[in-house]
Amino acid sequence: MKKAIIVESPTKTRTLSRFLGDEYTLLASSGHFRDLPEDGMAVDFENDFEPTYEITAQGKKTVATLKKGLKGADEVFLATDPDREGEAIAWHLREALGLKDAKRIAFNEITETAVHEALAQPGEIDMDLVNAQQARRVLDRVVGYSISPLLSRRVGGTFTAGLSAGRVQSVALRLICDRERERAAFDAEEYWSIGVNLTPDGEEAAFEAELKTIAGEEHGLTAEEQVTPVVADLQDAEYRVSEIEKKQARRNPQPPFRTSTMQRRASNRLRFSADKTMSVAQQLYEGVETSEGTVGLITYMRTDSTRIADAAREQAVSFIGETYGENFVGPGAKGKETKGAQDAHEAVRPTSVEHTPDAMAQYLDKDQLALYTLIWKQLVASQMAPAVVDQTGVDIEAGRYGLRATGSIVVFPGFLQVMGRDDDDDKLLPELAEGQELKLLGVEPEQHFTQPPPRFTEASLIRELEANGIGRPSTYVPTLRVLRNRNYVALEKRQFAPTPLGMTVVDYLIDHFPEVMDIEFTATVEEELDTVEGGEREWVSVIRDFYTPFSERLDSVEKAPPKVIEGETCPKCGGALWLRYSRHGKFAGCENYPECDYTHDIDDGVLERPKIEETEYTCPTCEAPLVIRPGRRGRFFACTSYPECKYTANVGPDGAPQERKKAESTGEACPDCEDGELLIRTGRRGPFIGCSNYPKCRYTRDMDADPNDPEAANSGDNGKSADGDGDDPGVMCDLCGASMRIRSGSRGRFLGCTGYPECKGTKPISAAIAAGWTPPEPEKTGEVCPECGKDLVLRSGRRGPFIACTGYPKCRYTAEAPEEKEGSDSE
Repeated sequence: MKKAIIVESPTKTRTLSRFLGDEYTLLASSGHFRDLPEDGMAVDFENDFEPTYEITAQGKKTVATLKKGLKGADEVFLATDPDREGEAIAWHLREALGLKDAKRIAFNEITETAVHEALAQPGEIDMDLVNAQQARRVLDRVVGYSISPLLSRRVGGTFTAGLSAGRVQSVALRLICDRERERAAFDAEEYWSIGVNLTPDGEEAAFEAELKTIAGEEHGLTAEEQVTPVVADLQDAEYRVSEIEKKQARRNPQPPFRTSTMQRRASNRLRFSADKTMSVAQQLYEGVETSEGTVGLITYMRTDSTRIADAAREQAVSFIGETYGENFVGPGAKGKETKGAQDAHEAVRPTSVEHTPDAMAQYLDKDQLALYTLIWKQLVASQMAPAVVDQTGVDIEAGRYGLRATGSIVVFPGFLQVMGRDDDDDKLLPELAEGQELKLLGVEPEQHFTQPPPRFTEASLIRELEANGIGRPSTYVPTLRVLRNRNYVALEKRQFAPTPLGMTVVDYLIDHFPEVMDIEFTATVEEELDTVEGGEREWVSVIRDFYTPFSERLDSVEKAPPKVIEGETCPKCGGALWLRYSRHGKFAGCENYPECDYTHDIDDGVLERPKIEETEYTCPTCEAPLVIRPGRRGRFFACTSYPECKYTANVGPDGAPQERKKAESTGEACPDCEDGELLIRTGRRGPFIGCSNYPKCRYTRDMDADPNDPEAANSGDNGKSADGDGDDPGVMCDLCGASMRIRSGSRGRFLGCTGYPECKGTKPISAAIAAGWTPPEPEKTGEVCPECGKDLVLRSGRRGPFIACTGYPKCRYTAEAPEEKEGSDSE
């Protein structure tokens, strides 16, 4: 019989081919190939929320390839990932390919044993899992596609179309914004510590004790004037050991990784983003090339469990006993169950502890080896014995002052033999005896201030989401990615800081959709969705229970008039002031707009707004007052009559307006267009020659280039364009041996010989990429696509620059690029 197995990734097919015979045809679906279309709700509210699915553009090619590969197959196994998403993909495969008799197999690790066990016991598609995924997909679509357009209209306005809200992403954003408010409301308090350096016998045996009590009470020193007399007393005091306490403590190992703890450890130890961690883990799971062939090195990486299989425990115990000794074998660390945990899969662990990091190092790249080492050590250490530590506490008297010194020493390393010791694991004290007199070496007071709660890192935000039962292992990375892509948050020193737009979005959603933004409510919805997976409820009833009050709230928000700000009236016309929202924050606006344009900011003091500085200068064009505004290239003068008057000037060394230098004419005509004049312009890389008809004409050349050399022309400033034209990728011409450069033609980029026109050698751009050249990222406009919500970028075409969507080819939105004014810098 001819058999076929469909997996999600082509890499998996290579791994499986190592131990499956020729009787199996191995095919890949390449993940989701059928989904809800992006151009509409695609949910039938009148027919039990029935979703309408369509095969994606790339999916159509995948389906055609799969149908061709399945010809003649007598038996088909669907081996997609062992989770909700994988079960849904298996169901979509069955529906799209008409595979009524296809069997479902699932394995937590891609090893010969696990795969053959799965093939020996095939099952059916679990429709409870499919419906659980379908319920989440429909609910997310309903929330996102209902609120997002309203959010774009009410907050985004003209400049920020495509804002989005989501069932999980909006609550995650609220956590970040709430933390920022806590930080803004925090008042730092001063406190002091006093360290005293002592010795029983010479400076070689010196140790430090810390002041704990004054007259038997905790000292509570909070100001320098309190500390000064205490320091004077301690400098004159006599010191004596009053009590010595010794005890033995155990340090237990942590359990094996689940998804969130793996992401946190990789963030803290390797400085990996959550996205990078999952990408590298996927590579380790699907398989890497070794001397044994393609080997899957870890188990499935999306899990909320810390348990491991009995066979994995036995293998680890055997390895520990043989490598370190039987006394290093422990009972196995067990993790606490997290809120909403499904425990559907094992922990993230190596498929074989025999594949040590040292043995695998030659087959893995730097990132793969770093993450695999963390996973391998965590599994082995979790099955080892606790470390045993001798701890010593010494109480010291100095008149009415009480001090404390502590020391510790590891007497049995246990799991630390694998995990390694911290610098403070061994902190030795000299031999001391009760009643012993000590000699003073010095007193060191130190000032401290209480710190505000820290901003969330990726790792700590994932931990917070997990602790509150919000989202699941598969949703953490996409959620964080959306927050950054929407410009709701920025990463500052690897911590999430909300942008003004992010704060405004949260304010608007809390004001108008409090249930969606409620953390407990969101966690309850997650639990309700989990009941579908357990077969306890029908998915349609869960959606209906949510949608009925949600649709009523949505309707009332759509119809509600703006909120009137009590106690304020417009100083210009006396009208009422309405609460408004913009990408910069909340503001008060006159009800009589546009006849009356009065507004004022409503500043909650959480984020510092860019300050607009009033000046004594007036506009030379319209005589309106000039102000200094912050811009991308620094501060600049701007007219207060904008947009009617668009005058701008640089801020000069003396603080006065400094006219921006206009492009200087070369006296040459542009060789590429009929009426253009060549000007000396200044770009990011310095001065260059450019046409006055830019952007319609893109002719440029280097300042020192020969104007009679046709090859001297290029399409960017100072010899290089935003598309990389003029870059040297290190590729040599096959015809003459000269170096080649990146060029642009009517059919796109290519490699052209620098010996042109004598040598007309060319190569495809793929030769540059193969040599290590990386195409430059297109310049972001700071706006998002009004059709699909993805980022808009500036691209170059045969007719000049244009605005395009990064969602291409799914989204084909384009717009004309803004015209660049001659001799001016765009702010």
